[in-house]
Amino acid sequence: MKKKSCNIILSSAYLGPIQYFSRFISEEDILIEQYDHYLKQTYRNRCVILSANGPLPLIIPVVKEHGKKMLMKDVQIDYATNWQRLHLNGIISAYRSSAFFEFYFDGFEPFYRKKTTFLIDLNTEMTKIILDYLGIDREIRLTKEFLKPEGLSNDYRATIHPKVSLASDQEYHPVPYMQTFSDRHDFIPNMSIIDLLFNAGPEARLILDAGIENNK
Repeated sequence: MKKKSCNIILSSAYLGPIQYFSRFISEEDILIEQYDHYLKQTYRNRCVILSANGPLPLIIPVVKEHGKKMLMKDVQIDYATNWQRLHLNGIISAYRSSAFFEFYFDGFEPFYRKKTTFLIDLNTEMTKIILDYLGIDREIRLTKEFLKPEGLSNDYRATIHPKVSLASDQEYHPVPYMQTFSDRHDFIPNMSIIDLLFNAGPEARLILDAGIENNK
């Protein structure tokens, strides 16, 4: 039986960066990998917001099985520390004065009031909310097995990564917009998508579009 092909494959991401969401515009058929091995220091369990002091990583702790590799679909969130309160307070502190904070914050707050067991579920549900806010009509499909990179021309599982330079991405060009604390910092590209939403509101989609069009 012939496997269904995909145009784009991405790793799961927690409030992923703007670069990540640009891929949802460029292609309609998108798969999110859930059978890859979970790796630390990736966007799977972290995002970066812009605080008064500059970029601030927000990291979701996960339950670790010592000496065992875990598939992304099996990774459980660790609630031993009150990371939800820390993330929520960090987001409020960073964006409460932004132009569109009140328009979108209510959609995110419930995720910090309940305890979702699996990281993949939290990421997927938050991504759905974000796509809705951006006006991007895309079905989020999760992989049913690990997709080997061979033969996949649009595989971004390894390239959209906190440690991979944005300059190496030839398909996305960051478009500046007014950020909170712009009086303290020059424009900082590729923050979490919520930085764009809270600051640009309805124009967020146009800014995403422009980042793709500049490379056509």
